[in-house]
Parts: sequence; structure tokens; C-alpha cells
Amino acid sequence: MTHSLALTKKQIGLAVAYALAAAVTATTLGCSPTPSAVAAVIKDRIYTVTPDSVKVKAGIVTGEITDMKVTERIEEGSGRVDNPAKLTGKLALKNISADQTVRLIGGKIIYIDSNGQPIKLENNRTAPTLKVASGYSSSSSERLDPGQDATQAVDAEFPVEALKAKKLKEIRLELSYVPTPFKEEKLNFTVSIGGQ
Repeated sequence: MTHSLALTKKQIGLAVAYALAAAVTATTLGCSPTPSAVAAVIKDRIYTVTPDSVKVKAGIVTGEITDMKVTERIEEGSGRVDNPAKLTGKLALKNISADQTVRLIGGKIIYIDSNGQPIKLENNRTAPTLKVASGYSSSSSERLDPGQDATQAVDAEFPVEALKAKKLKEIRLELSYVPTPFKEEKLNFTVSIGGQ
């Protein structure tokens, strides 16, 4: 009887060892997370704009747009467009009037083809506009006094059609502003202190 009891303990010990080995194997192989799919690599495709800076004059406001480029984000390998093309750059405006303040209202960007016609954006994209009421000056964000200049970043939707060779002829900025007379007057107050 002692012999069969010892054998049972041995069998139990082996069973526990096999169970532990099975648990370790299941934990390392069966319960480990499956490898996730490799994320697609997204790269910027940059189109140069020639010339990359342009100066213009419209009434009492001059403008210069610099560092222009068009960037499109593409999934490497498949060529799928991740983010549609955008025009970026820096817009500087200056009030060249000697006696008028300019209140900036806004602006829109129009892309013109080689036939002089506007190039339309795709249906799901918004028309590119400039919001000038934020960030122009600390005193009045939409006002340029005589001689004052201001700069803002341009980040505008760009039509896919305009990316085709020799399709884009010009980029037009339609700026809306209201000129108002600017005057500086002096007010003199005649005063005295105490009994002087």
C-alpha cells in the first residue's frame, strides 16, 4: 500500500509539472497579442511655386507673399492622397498711405488657369480665404495705420487640377479693406498746480 501511495504522489507531481509547463506555453504563445499591421508611411510631396515670392500693389496697400509652396501628403507605396494639396507661405501687407487708415475685412485666394479662368476646388473642400481679423496688430487686429505693416501665415486649400503641368497661370488674392481718414490732433490743457 505504501508503494501505490508513493506512486500516486509521483503521478500528481508529474501532472502538476505538466500543467505548469502547459500554462507557461499558453501564456507565451497562445495569449500573446498578435502583431499589429504595419502603419503606412506618409510622406510630403512638395511642389515648388515659381517664383516663390511676389510683390503687388492695390490702391494704398502693398502686399508681398513669400516662401510659397504646395504640399500634398501621400501614402508611400500606394500613392493614396492622405491630405490634399495646400498652398503655404507668408503674406505681408503694408499701408502706404500718408493719411488714411485701412480696416482689413478679409480676402480670398483664386487660382487662375492658362485660359484666364478660375480653377475650382473639388466638391468636399472649402474655398481658400484669408482671415485678417486675428493677429495683425496688438491694438486693433484688423487695422493698419499709415506706414504700418503686418504679416500672417497663408495656409490655403489648393485644387488638384492646378497641380497638372502648365495648368496654373497665376494666384490671385482679392483683398477687401475700407480706407478711412487718419488724423493726429494735439489737445493742450492749460493747468497750474496749487497757488502758482
